[in-house]
This record gives sequence, C-alpha cells and structure tokens, in this order.
Amino acid sequence: MRILTGQQVAAEGLEGWAHLGNGLYTRVTTPDFATGLELVDAVGAAVIASEPERTGLQPDLSLHATHVDIALAGRGLPGVTDEDVALARAITGLVTAAGCRPEASVTRINLALDTPGTDGVLPFWRAFLGYENRRPGPPMVRDPAGRLPSVWFQPSGGEEPRQRWHLDVWLDPAQVQGRIDACLAAGGRVDDDSGAPAFWVLADAEGNRSCLATWQGRD
Repeated sequence: MRILTGQQVAAEGLEGWAHLGNGLYTRVTTPDFATGLELVDAVGAAVIASEPERTGLQPDLSLHATHVDIALAGRGLPGVTDEDVALARAITGLVTAAGCRPEASVTRINLALDTPGTDGVLPFWRAFLGYENRRPGPPMVRDPAGRLPSVWFQPSGGEEPRQRWHLDVWLDPAQVQGRIDACLAAGGRVDDDSGAPAFWVLADAEGNRSCLATWQGRD
C-alpha cells in the first residue's frame, strides 16, 4: 500500500474528513439513533463487500445517540493510504444518501510524558494502564482496544521545576485558529509557535502547557 504524504491527502479534497496524523476521521451528526444505526449498517456492508481481509480496511465505527464517529486509522500502518481515501469517498456517498454530511470538526488526543529517562518509566505506565507497546514509531504505549488516548514519551531535560505531562490535541488545520482564539479569550496564551504549522504550544494562566497539532509541516 502506498502511504500518502499530508500534502497528497490534502490534494484529494476529502470534504468533511480530518487528517489527524495517523489517519482520516469524521463525525456525522444524525437526526436520531435509528439513522445512525442504519448508517453504521450501510458502512459495514460496504466494508465487507470490499474484502477487508485483503485490503486491511476495517474502520472504527462509534455509534452515539446524536452522531456517528468514523476513523480510518491504526491497523499497524504509519499513515493514510490510497485505499483509505477511496473508502472515505465511498462512506461520504453513504452519508449523503442518509441525508447527513461528514464533518471535519473532530479531534484526536494523545497524552505525552516529558521525561529524560523513557526506558525507566515506560514499562510502569504500560503496566499501570494495561496498555501495549506501539510499533513502529516513537516510544509510545496504546490501548489494545484503541478507545483510550495513547501515551507517548517525549525526551526532555531533567532540570527542576519542570512540567511532566501535557496533552497533544490533533486538529484539522482549518480548526486551529479558532481553537487558539478561544484559548486566548479564556485567559491562555501562545507559549511557543516556532513549530507551527506542525504544532503550537499553548499555556493556561498558571503556565501549564499543551500542544495543538496538525499534519502540516511533517512531510
């Protein structure tokens, strides 16, 4: 399978889908539970017809009372494939046929532990959370069921005082400025934008920092 760059994914023009680093995500607001259930059934039937054992295309579908979350991510692949793009288009057709539309206003959250000694602490957090190692990629542990946020271990200095934990919130690039504006209005600040557009470091009024991240600037 060909792994697409962020620019190649953007060039596909998948309206209503967010590329959140490791895959494609969308949320479909539904008028009622029955519509959501019918949509999940339709997507499931389309995936089965595509022979998922051959293509590996097995999306995560999460049915809620007012919406359906769909993720084309994981499966041990390091990014978005041509097959993911094709399936996203097919799902968009099913969503439209149901009288709904896909929305890119979704997020993905990772927890990050800033540490100078990853090897000494990663086994503890893997055991504590009941997680497993994620490979390939940077040091990270993940929920085997794929439901809870992953934890990755970011190298840092050991000087004190230091912040140990932060959130990485992945957004569609179109959502970033609005999120920053909301944080500023809520008393926060942009602590560091030197990594933009890959990430922005924001801080609350007490200096607790976390990152907004996008696919941009990472190819």
